[in-house]
Amino acid sequence: MKLARRPRRDQPEPIIALIDVVFFLLVFSMLAGRMDATAPFLVDPAHSTSGAALPGGGETVAIGADGALALNGAATDSPALLDALAAILAERPDRLIRINAHRDAELREMLPLVARIEALGARDVVLVVTPGEP
Repeated sequence: MKLARRPRRDQPEPIIALIDVVFFLLVFSMLAGRMDATAPFLVDPAHSTSGAALPGGGETVAIGADGALALNGAATDSPALLDALAAILAERPDRLIRINAHRDAELREMLPLVARIEALGARDVVLVVTPGEP
């Protein structure tokens, strides 16, 4: 009795090499591509400089880590601060306003304050930034 052997099947192509190629293409596209939305107009980001002297004079608004406010070293609340700045800017609209915020102060508290100060008519609002430890 003669038994027939099964026909030999070819080995399947190894898929591991294909997975490696796809993975490398994915990593390359993530590194080389832009993942954010681009603006429909030219946006030139600001450049920071260090060591530049702050302009002298003006009023200093301090924001604590807990959101506490002070004007020229005297603790105050938001309505009183805005009233005082409105009186100062009514007398001298070119008065410089410096905002010195604690590094742990919430940005969501700072930005509305800056908008309110600008709405009062402030021409120059400077955010004081202290570089961190290297």
